[in-house]
This record gives sequence, C-alpha cells and structure tokens, in this order.
Amino acid sequence: MGKIVAVANQKGGVGKTTTTVNLAACLGALEKKVLLIDADPQANASSGLGIDVDSVVLGTYQLLEHNCTAKMAIQKTSATNVDIIPAHIDLVAIEIELVNMEQREYMLKQAIEPVKDDYDFILIDCAPSLGLLTLNALTAADSVIIPIQCEYFALEGLGKLLNTIKSVQKIHNENLDIEGLLLTMYDSRLRLSNQVVEEVQNHFSEMVFKTIIQRNVRLSEAPSYGESIIYYDVNSKGATNYLSLAKEIISKQ
Repeated sequence: MGKIVAVANQKGGVGKTTTTVNLAACLGALEKKVLLIDADPQANASSGLGIDVDSVVLGTYQLLEHNCTAKMAIQKTSATNVDIIPAHIDLVAIEIELVNMEQREYMLKQAIEPVKDDYDFILIDCAPSLGLLTLNALTAADSVIIPIQCEYFALEGLGKLLNTIKSVQKIHNENLDIEGLLLTMYDSRLRLSNQVVEEVQNHFSEMVFKTIIQRNVRLSEAPSYGESIIYYDVNSKGATNYLSLAKEIISKQ
C-alpha cells in the first residue's frame, strides 16, 4: 500500500518542488515505484520532469473536479519508476470552484484511492499557500515533509503551518504525521546557515531529518533540462543529498 507524502510550506522559494522532484527520482532509482502529484498551479514539478505543461489535457485540475480518474491522468516521466499527474495553469481556478462543493477537502483523497496500491510512494507537491489545494493534499496524505531554507526568516510562518496541520489532524485526517522538517539551501560557509540549523534542531530535535540539502548550482540548473538531479549530474552534492534523504525515508518505513 502506497505511502502518501505531501511536501508543504506556505512560503515560496524554500525548495518544495526541488525536493518533490528529486526525492521522487531518487526513490525511483532505489527501485521504489513512485507517483508524483503536481498540486501547484505553477506546474514546475511537471516541467522539471520533462512534461510539456502547455499540452496537458488531463491533470490535477480534472482529477480534483472528478472529471477524470487518476489512471486517466497519469503520465510516464523521464525518471525511472516515476509517474506523474501533471498540473497546468488552469489549476489556479480550482480554489474557487471547490468552495461550494460538498466534501471539498476530500476530493484528492477520494480521487487517488483507486491507485494507492499501485505505488510505494505518492508524493504531492503543494502550492505555496494554505488554501484548499494544500488542504486537499494534507487530508489525503499519511505524512508531510516541511522544507525549511537555512535563511533569516526560516522559522517565520512555520507556526502557522504547524497550526494548520494540527487542525487538519483534528478535523479531516487524524492519521496525518509529520514525516520531518527538511533543512534546505544550506551553505556551510555562512554563519547564518549554521545558526538556523542549530535553532531548528534545538526546537524540533527528533522531527528534523538528518539529511541537510546543501546549496548547489547543479540543483538549480537541472529543471531547465527537464531532468532530476540524479539524471542531470549524479556526482553533484545535490544528488548525494537527495539520495541520502530517500534512504532515510525508506529506512523509516
């Protein structure tokens, strides 16, 4: 039975999509069958895995509207063992369209139920907001990974996200766990980076992944080639970091 993991943080630019894409590819390389669901209207996870976003006809939008089944929306990607339900800019409209629907928080959960057993992991790339899209992801998920960048405002907004997770646990999904806090964009030369790591580890100890994602130029370059980091440059720091994260997650199963 597949484990559903949402990658969420309402702050933009913390490495959510980078993490979802590269974790999916690394899990796939470690012979796990993975489905990535792109639940961000920017559709960067889709293009980052070589999908032509403009030509997407069936994707997350149609899935949430229940206009197609998950099986109909699934596409193969350039990464081994990784399938995707892609996004398109039309996903922007879903927040408004879901508002008056019954069971609006459960649309994604209901839609992916039939394919849950076909995968070892289902990763959901969330939008940088705490709207209905993210709420759907958290309601459908077994756990959540929270990327935190090693920069000045790292912990700002984290309390808000943790409160949202608490209320989802209370109302919609009592089994939702925090898979872990993932420190990203770490630069060992910067005192600030080291201070943030220390602060997060002191505050949240057991909740923090041992793996830290270092700042890496190759990681930023890979999406423009429609590839994950292990296909773009397997010897880079970024590839080593994300493989280490994938192994850490597998070992927790």
